[in-house]
Amino acid sequence: MESKEKLVHPTFAEAFRFWVKLGFISFGGPSGQIAIMHTELVEKRRWIAEDRFLNALNFCMLLPGPEAQQLATYIGWLLHRTWGGIVAGAFFVLPSMFILWALSLVYVRFGTVSWIASIFYILKAAVLAIVLSAVLRIGKKALRNHVMWGIAALAFVAIFFLKLPFPLIIAGAALIGYWGGKLAPHYFNIQQGHSSKSPPTVLEEGKPHPSPGWKRAFKIISVCLLLWWLPLLFIFFWLGPAHTIFQEGLFFSKAAMVTFGGAYAVLPYVSQQAVENFGWLSATQMMDGLGLAETTPGPLIMVLQFVGFVGAYQHPMGLPPLVAATLGAFITTWTTFLPCFLWIFVGAPHIEQLQRKPKINNALSAVTASVVGVILNLAVWFGLHLLFPERKLDWFALLVAVVVFAGMTRWRWNIMAVVAGSGLLGLIHYFLKAS
Repeated sequence: MESKEKLVHPTFAEAFRFWVKLGFISFGGPSGQIAIMHTELVEKRRWIAEDRFLNALNFCMLLPGPEAQQLATYIGWLLHRTWGGIVAGAFFVLPSMFILWALSLVYVRFGTVSWIASIFYILKAAVLAIVLSAVLRIGKKALRNHVMWGIAALAFVAIFFLKLPFPLIIAGAALIGYWGGKLAPHYFNIQQGHSSKSPPTVLEEGKPHPSPGWKRAFKIISVCLLLWWLPLLFIFFWLGPAHTIFQEGLFFSKAAMVTFGGAYAVLPYVSQQAVENFGWLSATQMMDGLGLAETTPGPLIMVLQFVGFVGAYQHPMGLPPLVAATLGAFITTWTTFLPCFLWIFVGAPHIEQLQRKPKINNALSAVTASVVGVILNLAVWFGLHLLFPERKLDWFALLVAVVVFAGMTRWRWNIMAVVAGSGLLGLIHYFLKAS
């Protein structure tokens, strides 16, 4: 009876409610968001198997743009095809889009939103614990022998200490897995697939997904390109090519094509262009925007919306400042995230097809191991910035992280309750500190 219950496919309405809820609790940047999705979708709800989740994550990490939002889109597509992917990807962004718009307005009107950082101070410590517990769980399942542990360790060293590009690390791991699978297959042939040892998931008995083909790809590319460029063309004819809003849309359309390696790899490039080349905002404002994006749910790359808002607010060029800022925020968010749907809808059927090939699975096993090292890198980066804000250990944040980590790993605390409770504790901390 228990197994049958786990195989019930979620309705579109049930999945819709989950994606909306995820949009409001997806704190902690990509590492936190991946951890939350793994806990909810793989372990608690069992909508997707461990190996398919990790293979989807491998693919998303190779794409330009925010990998966590793309992972949600991919899983939404697996569950309910195109509309499932659209809902999952859109609601991953929409809550943070409106929250950040409101915070950006407070920022340009009053000059500071430090109270937001105080409220989310405890929440970020809890997210660190959620990330570390997820890394531990994923590592136990993906790193099944010393070779896989070695690949994960090499990936961590390569990205954390040597600062090697992520695509290069993934390519190296794939080559190791491909050739290692030929020379020593017992070390690399560890993809579980849907073996009897794996807990059953709802996707095992789903309908076959669309096969990749030129006709399907051409249709998706045509529709996405039309939706992508239609608002830009409207602004071009309405306000002209020199207007701030059109220039923002054009610049972030280009950035969407080359933003590999996650938000932290992209921000130096965007900061240089937005501050030094275009002069949309100052370096101090850019740093303030990054702080805002880090304390709100959704992808960290949402800081680009802040850039679009503040840039257009300060350079409205004939429009009311708030109208210009709102349009700037919209066009920036639109051109940043719409391409993500294009990459997933075109590429996902290929990934699903490749997973059925043994030689590819050997490569994917090595890639998965390297991704564990990369996620650990994100967790360490996040932890260092949280626990050592001024090069001194924040003991209170460490205490919160340790307590939540123990609760998540030993007593299986509900992740929704952890997020809500941490946010409430942060609010109490703010008022106690202010009194």
